[in-house]
Amino acid sequence: MAHHTDPMTGARPPAPWRLVGAGLVLALILAACAPVMRFHGHAPTESELAEITIGQDTRETVARRIGRPGVGGVMEGSGWFYVQSDWRHDNWRPPVEVSREVVAISFDSNDRVTNIERFGLEDGEVVVLSRRVTDSGPRGRSVLAQVVGVLGQFNPANMLN
Repeated sequence: MAHHTDPMTGARPPAPWRLVGAGLVLALILAACAPVMRFHGHAPTESELAEITIGQDTRETVARRIGRPGVGGVMEGSGWFYVQSDWRHDNWRPPVEVSREVVAISFDSNDRVTNIERFGLEDGEVVVLSRRVTDSGPRGRSVLAQVVGVLGQFNPANMLN
């Protein structure tokens, strides 16, 4: 097979394997620039919460069915809060929270479930996504606002060590 050269420079054109190699390097660079999703915490799904009966289940049966919340999710004299945050990481940019859900389970003085509520954030405001209650209104709303407020100061970059 004869090699073709450039009549002006005498150089040969790049070999096909060099073009393939350059294409692979370019593909790797582009893949490295893709955003990475990270998920922090856990909020029970609607199907998991459907297994809990208001007025019948207790803290203990809830713990067996869906687990106990993390350390920050148990507040003295209050219900349990399960929190899940989803963050998008775009390499050099700071992480951006793309969604947050808080599931609040309230208990009465006999440790029986009274309320199950799911809250989310839309435009920085707490919104009710679903609610199964036996009493009127979200009596833990001020506590929930505190929980969401504290979590709003959470910086996942501190978790990356």
